[in-house]
Amino acid sequence: MHPLPDLSDGRQGRIAYSSANPFEIHHILTAIDDAPAQDMFGWLILPENAGPQVPCIVSCHGSLGWRGHHHEHMVRWLSMGIAVFRVHSFEARNVTSIVEDQMAVTHAMLLVDAYQALTMLSSHPRIDANRIGLTGWSLGGTVALYGAWAPIAEVLAPGGERFAAHLPLYPAAHLRPEEPRFTGAPIRVLHGADDDYTPVRFVQELAGELEPHGVEIEVCVYPGAHHSFDSIEPMTWLPDAVRLGRRTTTIDRGGNMFVTSSKGQRHSLNEPAQRKAGFSAAKNVGAHIGGNWEARRRGFADADAFWRATLLP
Repeated sequence: MHPLPDLSDGRQGRIAYSSANPFEIHHILTAIDDAPAQDMFGWLILPENAGPQVPCIVSCHGSLGWRGHHHEHMVRWLSMGIAVFRVHSFEARNVTSIVEDQMAVTHAMLLVDAYQALTMLSSHPRIDANRIGLTGWSLGGTVALYGAWAPIAEVLAPGGERFAAHLPLYPAAHLRPEEPRFTGAPIRVLHGADDDYTPVRFVQELAGELEPHGVEIEVCVYPGAHHSFDSIEPMTWLPDAVRLGRRTTTIDRGGNMFVTSSKGQRHSLNEPAQRKAGFSAAKNVGAHIGGNWEARRRGFADADAFWRATLLP
């Protein structure tokens, strides 16, 4: 990765910076210096009538890229006096969607995009470096969730920068780290009870497994809601969408990722060919997305309340 720009000039708008393309979290933990470099950009938007310093929310999109309801959230946060940094992970890589393969751009790549943004924004005179949150939807929600895992933070922000709070919306919470060490920042997950794309049980089970280790993940579940419940779009069936199945993926203390079959066999998922073979074998395709008016209202309110409590004390 190339050096990050110094934002001490207080610039706003489109900001270009450097990132990288590790395929999996395995590559972040074991070989980040070998990951191919990637030109990246995002948009920094400051709230109207902002004071000398404001908090900021680094925002990451889902598998369909930036959508209308994402921007609705961000407008609300701006009106609360919080800056927004919108990360353009797909556009920078000339990708429009990964719904059907989940391979062209991965959560590992977005994790680097987000942490590079955190480090860069910490040099901005209008941003309070101690009040930078991380949020995301679906794929970006996975980033917002596992961005709180301490081993990732230590590799991607060796200078000590940390996100102050994490708000994942309907993340894929299938990763199970053997090292249950998180940064300690507050985590609130917003999820639909009827989500068949990234089922809520994965994040509920993860929260239960981590609780004995002092990690608190608050999960807000909305009855009758599916994936993208906070949108206004009608319910749609995506027949080729790669969804979560039954099994979880373990990340061992050496950074290796694997699933264990019903026969007890261990199958590695570190490399692209291994992930592709796993998708083909599992045949987990097809999911619903669409808005739910009540869940949408509650989700907007719960998101706003979380940021007020964590970034606007």
